[in-house]
Amino acid sequence: MFIDTRSVEQGVAVSTTVCIIGAGVAGITLAMELDRAGIDCCVLESGGYKADDETRDLYRGENVGIPYNFSDGCRSRYLGGSSNCWGGWCRPLDPWDFDKKEWVAHSGWPFGLEELAPYYLRTHALLKLGPHNFEPAWWEQQINRHDVRRYPLMSGNVRDTVSQFSPPVRFGKVYREVLRRSDRVRVFLYANAVNIDTDAQATEVTGIDVATLTGKRFRMNAKLFVLATGGIENARMLLASNKVQAAGLGNGHDLVGRFFMDHPRLMTGTVKFTKAWSRNKLYDIKYHYQNAAVAAHGTHISSQFALTHDVIQREKLLNSRVWFFSRFFGEGSAGSEALIRCREALHRKEQPGRRARDDYLTMAAHPIDTIGFGLTRLLQLRALISDVKLQAIVEAEPNRDSRVTLSADRKDSLGLPRVKVDWRLTELVQRTFDRTFQLLADELKMMGVGEVELDAPLEGREWPAKLEGTWHHMGTTRMHDSPREGVVDRNCKMHGVSNLYVAGSSVFPTVGANFPTITISALALRLGEHIAARLGKPETATVLPIGEAASMRFDGAQNGDLGKLPIAAQSLVRARGNEA
Repeated sequence: MFIDTRSVEQGVAVSTTVCIIGAGVAGITLAMELDRAGIDCCVLESGGYKADDETRDLYRGENVGIPYNFSDGCRSRYLGGSSNCWGGWCRPLDPWDFDKKEWVAHSGWPFGLEELAPYYLRTHALLKLGPHNFEPAWWEQQINRHDVRRYPLMSGNVRDTVSQFSPPVRFGKVYREVLRRSDRVRVFLYANAVNIDTDAQATEVTGIDVATLTGKRFRMNAKLFVLATGGIENARMLLASNKVQAAGLGNGHDLVGRFFMDHPRLMTGTVKFTKAWSRNKLYDIKYHYQNAAVAAHGTHISSQFALTHDVIQREKLLNSRVWFFSRFFGEGSAGSEALIRCREALHRKEQPGRRARDDYLTMAAHPIDTIGFGLTRLLQLRALISDVKLQAIVEAEPNRDSRVTLSADRKDSLGLPRVKVDWRLTELVQRTFDRTFQLLADELKMMGVGEVELDAPLEGREWPAKLEGTWHHMGTTRMHDSPREGVVDRNCKMHGVSNLYVAGSSVFPTVGANFPTITISALALRLGEHIAARLGKPETATVLPIGEAASMRFDGAQNGDLGKLPIAAQSLVRARGNEA
């Protein structure tokens, strides 16, 4: 059921069993889980069914760290949350991403991959992915094209990996009818949480103060509360809820908002392929992103290079992913950028401020660049490629000084302090970029794939202007068994508060180099199961057939650890039917 909060009676008190703040990937997944378990819940969504600038403005704040855009275009404050501007990349974390590493301070999860394995399996239905299989050799065989081949990486320094693409699923559209038909889920649109109220000791949440931009106010009461508003807004809401604890709710150890992480992305060098490898599409982002030429069983895939676990340990590095980036004729021109925006519109990606008419006029004014770029993408003509570079994303090292805080003097239209984002990256991130690029360049040369001329090393220098984030906002309410090291415990319950949970990527203690949406979904499924059990309504579990559980396969197994995980987890694997 959907309710327009602007029509709710002023000052009314609404009661439910579970209140979820935020209707993005985590919030909608959790609401559907609770619905299946027979648990009433209310979901508070700041926006409506589509974007509007007045609501979007609530996200805006000040950047005070590395140059970084964290609002318009990379978050969406309406039903579906950031799934509205998501590209669809999906890959579970590597098993070693959960490990504590002695060279990475504050690293490690309270549990390993085997804990999330059964929930990763269930995300494939939720995100509309393909088989539970991430083995490069299997996908190459299924695609069966001469221009889709794995590179002969033999040294043990570099491995190849596979990601799958969700269509992508826009949660507010794909699951709207599921929510609308539910008798147990009430979604309040245009409902902004402005304060989390607690008892005098801040050990129990007593209610949520809710406001609309039209001036309506009401109270939401529940047994349990879940904060699921994203990696920046989760921290903002807790810091702003400071009526009892002056530093912010759950911030007794000064952790809320700290350890803000994103995956830094950087392009470097020039690749000169040998003739035999010059037309391979499997590892080039321009050919593998949602491309039918790199798809099988209705699922588009992507291949990337990564360092092996042994190299990461030996050289004391962070995790990373690298692919080729072909630069097309006309790329970067006004015409090509307008064409890209038109293509993204077909995928229903939110584009704040875009006007289709302006893009059409821009393309008409730059016909050569527009047509040349479009034909290169459509026909995949190598003759129209100007050059090929390496592009990488690298795991961010947890850093206390990388953080989200509140502005002392700037407030939004609801009266809440705006955010200040101070994104910082360490020298270990620079060294990981440098060594990853160099080891891959050496490998490609040794195996006769091509020569790579790299740019100057990064370590010890200022970050270049071309550094980008990937808008994966993570880490600000990190998970740890100790309240001195984390904001939430292993079940995502806030330390010291009996009935408040946090969902989403803000709970990630370390982030690997994989795309977070699939892990956000897995954690939300796990949280739904935990809450159902706590409320005494565990849903009847159905064990997956052994063949289906065993079909979840990953690349790069070393010392038998990775390949065995799904089999070891078979007795834990549960499914509750199709998420649709």
